[in-house]
Amino acid sequence: MQRSGSADLPLHYGYVPQWLAERMAKLGLAVTESILLEYGKQEMLKRLSDPFWFQSLGAVMGMDWHSSGITTSVMGALKRAINPHSKELGIFICGGKGRFSKEAPGELLSVAEQTGLDGEYLVKCSKLSAKVDNTAVQDGFQLYTHNFIVSNTGEWTVIQQGMSEGNSTARRYHWHSENLKNFVEEPHTAVCGINLGPILNVTAVEAASTRDAMIAITKEKPELMMQEIQQLILPAHHEIHAEDVDLKRLGSVLWVAHEHSLNNFEELLLLKGVGPRTVQSLALVSEVIHGTPSRFKDPARFAFAHGGKDGHPFPVPIKVYDETISTLQTAVQKAKLGHTDKQQAIKALHTLAAKAEKDFIPNERFEELIEKEKNDSWKYDGRTVFGRAKPRGITKGVQLRLF
Repeated sequence: MQRSGSADLPLHYGYVPQWLAERMAKLGLAVTESILLEYGKQEMLKRLSDPFWFQSLGAVMGMDWHSSGITTSVMGALKRAINPHSKELGIFICGGKGRFSKEAPGELLSVAEQTGLDGEYLVKCSKLSAKVDNTAVQDGFQLYTHNFIVSNTGEWTVIQQGMSEGNSTARRYHWHSENLKNFVEEPHTAVCGINLGPILNVTAVEAASTRDAMIAITKEKPELMMQEIQQLILPAHHEIHAEDVDLKRLGSVLWVAHEHSLNNFEELLLLKGVGPRTVQSLALVSEVIHGTPSRFKDPARFAFAHGGKDGHPFPVPIKVYDETISTLQTAVQKAKLGHTDKQQAIKALHTLAAKAEKDFIPNERFEELIEKEKNDSWKYDGRTVFGRAKPRGITKGVQLRLF
């Protein structure tokens, strides 16, 4: 299997307030249904196995854009939202954090009873993936969360995470059943975590002879390096800096949302009545739904949809979040009835913003953009884990164009 990358995930021990957890579940379900309607179950599982996309999904949901908490919070929200509709959607999420991770085998056997899949095989896949990342890949990270996502056709993705308290970091491991040959020869789609130097990885292709030797005589330890194809290195700082974001892409989203009325784009007329700030969020959610893999190299950009629960880059704008969810839910329900116009209008937001990037030249007003979002936060019932946002003063002519 081809590894898609690695990332430094700073450990966070905070909590997700109920007001955000409820909205994360609703948005997660709407995004999932949109992807299933447009691209199918295989694509949804493939995206979940992509660490860049997964981190972007967490950021657009209002989680801290860079932290390890995205893993457990996003998977918890998706499990609560998707599983009650699994029979209809054809996707089941098993396992979880801590003691819930140990429930995965029983849950998988239950899924097998409902779908006719080979439950024993799925349990074997679940246990082996955890065993490999906890034992065969000895990188100093102890697993504490394990999620097994499976479709009713038997395809699956594993997302699990290990902790290293010694350096306050976490490492997330992604697996995908597509093209999986076996569990002892490079099975991961991605291993996400800070590069801490040499590790023992007996799943590497180069370790085939070592595996044989270990089975036969177990006299020597292999000295092998885990290969890194790509790196997603997420910094420890909470705030978002300009260098964390692709400003051309962010700027083009703001241009579509704020510089032109929806009347100027025929493709967007069905979104008439949606405010510019919500259009900004919808455009970023649209990219999560419709964007290609290369567009998720800067997960921090997606925090400009709904901010972050700790106030970085700004408080979560509840009114905007709710309007985004409502718009997506309406589009999904209409699409189920065969009326896809509104769904296509949401897709057009991403398409128009992507087209605008070609000639887009960002300026150096990134900090002013964040300041304006913070100043306006109270207007949208902005909230953080510390409470509601309050008026901070008058914004002095800040423009959102970033060009």
